[in-house]
Amino acid sequence: MSEARVNNLSNESNTGGPTITGITTFSGTNFFVPPVGSTLQRPENPEKGSLRFNTDTKHLEYYKGDTIGWTEIEASHGQLDGGHRGVWAGGSSPTRINTIQYITISTLGNTADFGDLNEVKEGGASCSSRTKAVFAGGYNGPNRTANSSYITISSTGDGADYNDLSNSVSSASALGNQTRGIVAGGSTGSLVNVIESTEFAAGTDWIDFGDATAAHQTGSGCASSTRGVFNLGFVSPARVNRIDYITIASAGNAADFGDLTSTRNGTGALSNSTRGVWGAGETPSVTNTMDYITIATLGNASDFGDMLSARFNIPNDGVASPTRGVWAGGADPSHNNVIQYITILTTGNAIDFGDLGTAASHMGAVSNGHGGL
Repeated sequence: MSEARVNNLSNESNTGGPTITGITTFSGTNFFVPPVGSTLQRPENPEKGSLRFNTDTKHLEYYKGDTIGWTEIEASHGQLDGGHRGVWAGGSSPTRINTIQYITISTLGNTADFGDLNEVKEGGASCSSRTKAVFAGGYNGPNRTANSSYITISSTGDGADYNDLSNSVSSASALGNQTRGIVAGGSTGSLVNVIESTEFAAGTDWIDFGDATAAHQTGSGCASSTRGVFNLGFVSPARVNRIDYITIASAGNAADFGDLTSTRNGTGALSNSTRGVWGAGETPSVTNTMDYITIATLGNASDFGDMLSARFNIPNDGVASPTRGVWAGGADPSHNNVIQYITILTTGNAIDFGDLGTAASHMGAVSNGHGGL
């Protein structure tokens, strides 16, 4: 058997390497280095299955085709820390509460007690990495608050102090990836278009990220590992169907993504790495409509199916694993305890999951399995 040892292979202009076809075996015992670059350095016309390391997200990613785009290779096991967890915190029941409740997303059943936030409030914005969840701002009665608290999702216990938002704001949209949390818009008494960000691991201050396309409140956000999307909800003087998007790794202003199927606010958004889904809302009548988008492509939302009942929540109450999306509680118009779920990559109506231990609406919601991770 012959053997050839080659340190480098490239084409004649040193702009790339040769194409190797057939079954190729790498026998080295150490490692091989795939192409490395930022999100902006992705190739313009990649082949399906192309593999690279993204220096912005710090993850391997591969190309799944024009419709889906680049997707992170899952870096956590589905049963990590007992399975992907969904957590709801605060809210109105109808009095404001600081209760934190959780489920294991892959199973059905009722919530269990997690602990308490560091403040009684409703209408706060919520975002998370795989390990840390932050609940920012909200309305504590009688005032809006800039207060933020965080939890470690895999454990139980009370929320601990986190850095405050730049403004006391309620009803803002929120989203995140493994690195960065984002809060967009909301009301300080007046509607704002401000987008702020924090770095989860370092626990940094909230800093200016850019501006949404309009001052707004009562929208809801979700994300892939690279792109964040949020509907605006209410832009004075009326509800709107507009969806904005940002590139999470790079600060800057939001741009128009497309429109929901109807003009409404009080939706709850969730996502896996491919698809974002918004559930219900007010038109101003309370609705049970679910919409979905493909996060990697721009365009208008399509009908997904119907929730178990008409409901709304302000602002974020959806949690997700890579396969399942779950909403809990909400107002219809009373505060309810219903938990319901969908399979994100199929369309269809929601199915009963279980019940909240404390019926509530206007809760913040996070998970350690959502599409931004």
